Amino acid sequence: MTRFSVRLAIATAGFVAGTLAAVTALSPAAAVEIPCNTARVIVPWAAGGESDIISRLFTEAANRLGAKPQLQVVNISGQGGNKGAKEALGAKPDGCTVFNAHQSVLSALLTGRVDFTWSDYAVAGNLTVTPSIIGAHPSVPFANFKELQAYAKANPEKVLAGASLGSTSHFNLVRLQNALGVKFKYISYDGTRERMTALLANNIQIGQISDTAAAQYLKSGELKVLGILFNKRSKLAPDVRTGAEQGVDLVIGTNRGFLLPKATPKPAVEYYTQLVKKVAEDPQFVKQMEDMGSFVVYMGGKDYEKWWAKEFEDWKEDAIAVGLYKPIEKGKS
Repeated sequence: MTRFSVRLAIATAGFVAGTLAAVTALSPAAAVEIPCNTARVIVPWAAGGESDIISRLFTEAANRLGAKPQLQVVNISGQGGNKGAKEALGAKPDGCTVFNAHQSVLSALLTGRVDFTWSDYAVAGNLTVTPSIIGAHPSVPFANFKELQAYAKANPEKVLAGASLGSTSHFNLVRLQNALGVKFKYISYDGTRERMTALLANNIQIGQISDTAAAQYLKSGELKVLGILFNKRSKLAPDVRTGAEQGVDLVIGTNRGFLLPKATPKPAVEYYTQLVKKVAEDPQFVKQMEDMGSFVVYMGGKDYEKWWAKEFEDWKEDAIAVGLYKPIEKGKS
């Protein structure tokens, strides 16, 4: 739609609902005058991973729904997500750079790898949650969280847990062990693929897995699935019980949302907040997320800020409890 047609639509009442919807989608960006035809969505991970796939589906939906400027994913991987995070942090605050972030921006600060975190950005909105699902090798003598708890208490630090140390996969297991009142022994792996290989080979006993892996390996008998740490069951693995159903009051996962450079004008931040909300309400996008094992959980504005603040305090508490808390001074990273 041209600028002229947008103005004409705004000025003329009574157009069909589809035309009015398009005007509504486009007019906020025009009002804040974001100075680019294409805004980059920085994904701080390599192409093909979960964050990348979700970001690409988000940009496709946003563009289809009339985003102006149009969005384009740019992968800037390296340093455990910190290279892309730094690029977004230092970008020009004009609304032309958006950062797809998850809790790695918390773990990076808490473990002393960088000197900045979520509060050094402007927050737009949370889009999805990928729940933490805990898988186990079929040979282990426990099949659910309560049995894991009993075994781990009887065998302190004997349960071998695979994770990328200092990452979200590590912190999620730390939060589980603290909730159960036990201690695991951690074995570090570079990524999800290596961790899954180790789990299937019985080199580790437990590890965080995806919904698709849970559905596939549970059916084949190659893995046990102890539970999903979310407030509802997975569509892909509906037989896997939630933590709450097993008496474990813990809801954790990977929250993916969008941040912008700190000094981005408020109208531009609000534009992206509303764009995230629009995508979160799109039935096609919601189905795409459910089909890949994630849930659309929208939070915007103050609600998203409050979530980040609470999540930071929870992670900090757990980091201190297990000796991971090693923050560095500003300007030292």
